[in-house]
Amino acid sequence: MDDLRGALWRAATNRRARLPRTSSLPGTEVDEAVRAVLGRAFEHLWDHGWLPYDVYEAVRREADGSALSFLVDSLALEAARYPVLHPRWRAQLAEIGAEVWWDAGAPLVDEWARRHIELRDDAVAAAVAVLAVLVELPALPVIVPKPGTPLSDLDHHNVHPKVLNRVRGLLAKAESTAFPEEAEALSAKAQELVTRHALERMPAEAPTTTSRRLWLDKRYFDGKAQVVHVVAKANRCRAVVYDLGFVALVGEELDLEIVELLSASLLVQATRAMVAAGERAGKSSEERSQAFRKSFLLSYAHRVGERLRAVNEVPEDDRLLPVLAERKKAVDEYFGSMFTRTVAKSTTVRSSAGWDAGRSAADRANLSLG
Repeated sequence: MDDLRGALWRAATNRRARLPRTSSLPGTEVDEAVRAVLGRAFEHLWDHGWLPYDVYEAVRREADGSALSFLVDSLALEAARYPVLHPRWRAQLAEIGAEVWWDAGAPLVDEWARRHIELRDDAVAAAVAVLAVLVELPALPVIVPKPGTPLSDLDHHNVHPKVLNRVRGLLAKAESTAFPEEAEALSAKAQELVTRHALERMPAEAPTTTSRRLWLDKRYFDGKAQVVHVVAKANRCRAVVYDLGFVALVGEELDLEIVELLSASLLVQATRAMVAAGERAGKSSEERSQAFRKSFLLSYAHRVGERLRAVNEVPEDDRLLPVLAERKKAVDEYFGSMFTRTVAKSTTVRSSAGWDAGRSAADRANLSLG
């Protein structure tokens, strides 16, 4: 058993090492070895701030579909070990579809191979591909209690379901409409709705400062991250960009939920407008160049930030000014405790046409959530 574990680990950490042949070994022995090496890696990651969806995204970007599928099943098995999981853990496992679909007493490597019409050695290769990604991941700030940690009563201060449904409905309409003016009106209404909802709840609720991670597609990542940044700033949150492919957000639970919803909608609208500009211009045009699209997104983010600041002007209600100041202080302190060293990053705009088009698209963008 120890020899097999060592062989799996060497195969994951040394590209020259050969994968062990497992077809002649008992299925339970192979499965125990695979679970042991992956469990070791998982435990290290949970201790160093990683969450299930983070791991899923990291593997999705670096490995193939077989490895990703094996990871999802391995996460389901890993989660089943713990009697207590944070609600965010449970939500993320559900989001990636991690559930034990096989007889938990049967070896996963064989069950996975059977389901995917593969050999056991293929399942082991998928497990090693997962492990090869996991062992290279850096430590992250801890933002959620690791699995198995006893939890106190949690009050998440989420957006009220009725408001959330209205917001999602408005954003869905904004994303689907072919009329820019309509999309703009819907987005503005959504932002106004959630801002009003947040401000109305502030005096009665204690701060619940926390952190979330928003993973983005790596193509034109800087521009997309900038969109998230301006949305976060407009909604009383702070953001840090990780080259791994995500933006770390710090703020109140309610505000972070707003940031995620609005950022997702604005990025859909931006991508649609950016692609449409290229399609109208035709092949080999500047509108299809990388410089144009990078500049488009940066300009779009800049203009969206201007519009959001206008929508979210400090209310005249003097009662809220001390509350807003207290919330800002709590967010800044939490941010400072998590990120002791941050570096400002600048991006060069190389297409004036892209900048102008991005600004025009941002003028048309729907800023509303409901």
